[in-house]
Amino acid sequence: MRRFILIAASLVAAIPATAQQATPATYIHAGQLLDRPGEAPRGNATVIVRDGKVAEVRDGFVPPPAGATLVDLRDKFVLPGLVDMHVHLWGIGGDPQRERLTALNRDDADDMVEAIANMRRTLAAGFTTVRDLGGDPRGIRALRDAEARGDIEGPAIVNAGQMISVTGGHGDGSNGLAEEWADAVHRHQVNTCDGPDDCRRAVRAQVGLGAQVIKFAATGGVLSNVSGGLGRAMTPEEMRAIIDTAHGLGRRVAAHSHAADGTRAALEAGVDTIDHGTFLDDEAIRLLKAKGAYLVPTMIAPVTALAQARGGQLPPATIPKAEAAAAAAADSHARAIRAGVKVAFGTDTGVSKHGDNAREFALMVRAGMTPAQAIRAATLVAAEALARDDIGALAPGKTADLIAVAGSPLEDVTRLERVEWVMHRGRQAPARLSPPR
Repeated sequence: MRRFILIAASLVAAIPATAQQATPATYIHAGQLLDRPGEAPRGNATVIVRDGKVAEVRDGFVPPPAGATLVDLRDKFVLPGLVDMHVHLWGIGGDPQRERLTALNRDDADDMVEAIANMRRTLAAGFTTVRDLGGDPRGIRALRDAEARGDIEGPAIVNAGQMISVTGGHGDGSNGLAEEWADAVHRHQVNTCDGPDDCRRAVRAQVGLGAQVIKFAATGGVLSNVSGGLGRAMTPEEMRAIIDTAHGLGRRVAAHSHAADGTRAALEAGVDTIDHGTFLDDEAIRLLKAKGAYLVPTMIAPVTALAQARGGQLPPATIPKAEAAAAAAADSHARAIRAGVKVAFGTDTGVSKHGDNAREFALMVRAGMTPAQAIRAATLVAAEALARDDIGALAPGKTADLIAVAGSPLEDVTRLERVEWVMHRGRQAPARLSPPR
């Protein structure tokens, strides 16, 4: 065996270096290139991609060598693939009436098929990485791994499994069900917990199911039928047990949080991201800055939920919560932006329709961000919030995730709603799909 290994090694060494590095490259000619969001874009530039990574970024239109592929985007604005920090890929998204009408005759297999279509729409819209914050734990884990293998088209997934919740909280799936159904659902839930020790168990259960990040419900939620409004749902001790356990297992933690009391408690306990942050007071904003946590504002979610509630697509109990959340969110987020809180892009897509994620950018600009800041929130800042140094910018060694639009989104951020070309992991993605029915 040792002799065989030595022979094989000598044969490899005898191959010329040029032959060993002969992987065909892709040369992308960009009319404008925002290689590092937050800095000024380049003019004419060439991005050279090899083996799914950015190999070089060069000024001017560099002629490709023989055997290389040329992608001509000389009339386009090219930038890194976008990151959405808050999506729900599993099942039907953005159509609560259809979801409710099919609930009793829809199996996991149906939801898996819907999720695959949602992934394709998300990728075609320019989002090459997403953090999935709630869906079937085994199903999302399977989709994550299938995409990583290249078996299905979609964004890279960082998955949370199920949201951890106290009994009767926003993540308790038995809420609002008749007694016989509520008892059946509750017996099979591993994500509900009461008390610090039980909440430690719930975190370990989600990690055991493949969760790469942990999400918990610090407060009630708009779309849950019974949840005690939007106030704080967990004790500080329960939050601390969740966060300490998750961090000990190498997982970052996201807190679903509306009420300021829940947000403050989650920040004091060491949470990494506050998702929604609908009712922020001065102390919550101070803590966001002092703790270095990220706000994921999901601005499109309360706007969408309010429209759905007023249109009769949601249960009556959600209407006052949707009204209150929509009224408060814009002011809270604007004050956080003015204060210099770190904002990472997220949409809560699944409330809104998959593929419409980029509509969030206009809302962020309306709340006080510049287009450049909003784009940075969906690239470099989101990458930092995920503790990922391989995405968010275009530089040698980073993953070859690129998108192209017609015209500069630094001048009109809504141009990101019409992504014309996508490359993910060095592969060109399909054309944009129409939105779901």
